Amino acid sequence: MSAATASLAVPADPPMIDIDGLWMQYGAAIAVRDLSLKVARGEARFIIGPSGCGKSTLLRCINLLEQPSRGRMRVGDDVVEFDSRRRTMTTRQQARFRARVGMVFQQFHLFPHMTAIQNVMEGPCTVMRMPRLQAEALAESLLAKVGLTTKRDSYPRQLSGGQAQRVAIARALAMSPQVILFDEVTSALDPELVGEVLNVIRQLIEEGMTMVVVTHEMGFAREVASAVTFMDGGAIVDEGSPEDILENTANPRIQQFLRRFHR
Repeated sequence: MSAATASLAVPADPPMIDIDGLWMQYGAAIAVRDLSLKVARGEARFIIGPSGCGKSTLLRCINLLEQPSRGRMRVGDDVVEFDSRRRTMTTRQQARFRARVGMVFQQFHLFPHMTAIQNVMEGPCTVMRMPRLQAEALAESLLAKVGLTTKRDSYPRQLSGGQAQRVAIARALAMSPQVILFDEVTSALDPELVGEVLNVIRQLIEEGMTMVVVTHEMGFAREVASAVTFMDGGAIVDEGSPEDILENTANPRIQQFLRRFHR
């Protein structure tokens, strides 16, 4: 390529998530240790590792449910730097940031006194000030997307675990997030219900949604992940393609971890 041609090359898109030197400390306990991570637009980044290694804490930091002790983070066009000596963001700034980063938890956290469609409508109505009829139409379309049209007027107690988790996904999508974080979303489900939730995540991946997925579903990660990150002790040990991390890793710690799933 000539110098003239090179100068006309289109620069690569910046990553959707760009984390640099992130620390999360609770007193003397360090949950996330000097972590740096880049997630491209449209990427499905799967994070694996032993329990207690900091995976869920990292997601909570990305969504500002926890304020990191120090470090820098950019999601989309929003940049925030953390300093343990002072409050970084106002409550209003945090709410605006969280609206762009949806999160689906292990437990569904649906409002028990609201129907499925009311749960999905709540964010657009309350946070985005969307007119109620518009929010209802949006919620109906999202419940259809996750295969729950017939459950729109059901309360959480009337839903199976898989159905409740799909409502939770629809609720996250209702805020039109730039990124969705999934934190062990199948761990509380009976085995026969896991597939219906994974199918929704697979559909979102095919549509190009940027996501970070904490999971122990190794087969699913191998099938659909864009990249896999292995964490231990609050830090990233290695990252790469699913084949590199889940099939061909030479790292003894990762090999030891994966042997649990081949028994």
